[in-house]
Amino acid sequence: MLNISPTSVSAHIPKDKFSTLQKVEAKTSKKVFKRLIYGTGIIILIILFLPWTQNIRSTGNVTTLRPDQRPQTIHSVIAGRVEKWYVQEGDFVKAGDTIVKISEIKDDYFDSELLPRTQNQLDLKEMSVDAYAQKIQAQENQLNILKTQRELKMEQAKIKLQQTKLKVMNDSLAYISALADFQTAQKQYERMDSLYAKGLKSLTDLETRNLKVQQTKAYELEAKNKWLNSKNELIALKIDLSNVQMSFESDYTKTMSDKFSTESDKLDAESTVTKLKNQYANYEVRTGMYVITAPQDGYVTKTFITGIGETLKEGQQILSLMPKNYDLAIEIYIEPLDLPLVKLGENVRIQFDGWPAIIFSGWPNASQGTYGGVIYAVDQYISENGKYRVLVKPDPKDHPWPKALRFGSGTNSMIMLDDVPIWYELWRKINGFPPNYYTNSSSTKTEKSK
Repeated sequence: MLNISPTSVSAHIPKDKFSTLQKVEAKTSKKVFKRLIYGTGIIILIILFLPWTQNIRSTGNVTTLRPDQRPQTIHSVIAGRVEKWYVQEGDFVKAGDTIVKISEIKDDYFDSELLPRTQNQLDLKEMSVDAYAQKIQAQENQLNILKTQRELKMEQAKIKLQQTKLKVMNDSLAYISALADFQTAQKQYERMDSLYAKGLKSLTDLETRNLKVQQTKAYELEAKNKWLNSKNELIALKIDLSNVQMSFESDYTKTMSDKFSTESDKLDAESTVTKLKNQYANYEVRTGMYVITAPQDGYVTKTFITGIGETLKEGQQILSLMPKNYDLAIEIYIEPLDLPLVKLGENVRIQFDGWPAIIFSGWPNASQGTYGGVIYAVDQYISENGKYRVLVKPDPKDHPWPKALRFGSGTNSMIMLDDVPIWYELWRKINGFPPNYYTNSSSTKTEKSK
C-alpha cells in the first residue's frame, strides 16, 4: 500500500491472511541502503588518509652507462677500395678480428717498395748528418790550431819587438856617444886652430885635429843612421804585429763562417731526417690501415658499404658494431617545471616495452612487472626537445633488469617523490599545484643540527 492518506488503515487489516503483504512489510532494503551509504563514506574517508606516492611520469629508451658500450660506427681512416669482406651482418667478432681489407687508390702510395726506398733515403740523409758533424769537428780543430798559432806568432813578434826596442835604445846611446865625441873633437880643433894662429902649434897638428873632427863626424852620422834604422825596424815590427793579428782574425773569421755554414747544413739535414722519419712512420701506419679490424668484442649490426671494388673516402662509415658487454641504463626526459624535484639517488619505477606490467601510480610497491632504478645523472643543459635528460641505472637493491633487454628499447618511467595523503594529492591536482618542492621541517632541523 502507498500510505498516501494521513489516515492509516494498516492496523485494521489482518496481515496474517495475506502472504504477499507480509513479505513486502518485512523488507530491510532501507536499512541496507543506509548501511551501504555509511560504509562507503567511511571507506572513502579512510582512503583519503591512505599514503600516496607523488611521481613524475616520463617515457624514454634503453641506453648504456658508458660511452664505449654504446653502438659505434667503424670508419675508414684512409681512402681506399674494398678488396675483401671477412664478416657479414649479425656476425660476432672479437677485438682485433679482420673486418674488411682495402687497397690503395692514391698514386702517391702506389709504389710497392715505398717503405724500403724511404728507409734508404733516411739512411743516406743520416750519413750526410754524420759527415757534417765530422766536418764541424775538423773545423773546430782548425780553429784550435789557429788559436795556438796566433799565440805563438804573437809571442814571437812581441819578443822580437822587445829586442828591437832594446836595439833602438842601444843605437840611441851609441849615437849620443858619437855626438859627444864629435863635439869634443870640434872643440879640440877650435882650440888647436887658436894655438896654430898664435904660432904655438904646427900645421900638422892642426890638420891632425881636423882629420879627427871629420872621423868623429862620420862616426856620429853612422851612429845616427843606425839609430834611425833601428827605429824604422821597430815601426816595421809593430806593423808586422798588427798584420799577424789581422791575418789571424781573417783566417779565424773565415773558418768560423765555414763552421757556421756547415752547422746550418747539418741542421737542414737533421730537419730532412726528421721529416723522412715522420714520413716513414706515416707510410708504415698507413700500410697497417689497409686491414680494418674490430676495436672490441661485439656484433656486426649493419654494413654501409657493400660489394667488392667499391671505393671509400677518408672517414666514411663502413659498418656499425654493438659491443658484447654493456651495462644497461635508461634515459628519460622531464619538463623544466619538474627539474627542481629531481635529485641524484632518487628511486624510479620502470616499465619496459614488451614486458607486461600492472601499475598503480600511487602505490609503486603494489605494482607488478616494474623494475627499480636510481637516478645517477641529470643534464646541466636543456635538450633540443625542450626537456632535460635524466639517466637512470639499475637499483642494486631491487631485482635485476631483464637480460633480454636491447639498446634502444622504449620505457615508461615513474620518478618517485614524497609520500602524501590521497586527499592532499587530490587537492593539489584540483588546484593545479606542483608536487612538494621542499623537505619537511623535521628533516630541515636534522640538517641544521648536523
